[in-house]
Amino acid sequence: MTEVQDNEDKSRFEILVDGDVAGFVDYELGTDVITMTHTEVDDAYSGQGLGKKVVAEALEQARTRGVSVRPVCPLVRKIIAEDTENNYLDLVRLPDREEFDLPS
Repeated sequence: MTEVQDNEDKSRFEILVDGDVAGFVDYELGTDVITMTHTEVDDAYSGQGLGKKVVAEALEQARTRGVSVRPVCPLVRKIIAEDTENNYLDLVRLPDREEFDLPS
């Protein structure tokens, strides 16, 4: 069983597999923006789509909180650019879209 939780003490969203941390998205939270800086999945869990799952949940949490996203992390940028179903692009401000080479 997998679940994603916000570990505010470590400023990261963690994906847990059977209670063990399998990966995370580091972030810096500002007043109206969350900067997602790094995503990592433990080698023991690679190839299971956990990176995409933790990033998607982090983006949904940003939407729920009403904050925009600065996608410093390359995986976060890739998911925003490729996932047209969930339309994560609207979470990124126009100047940040240009900075991170995302569609306007």
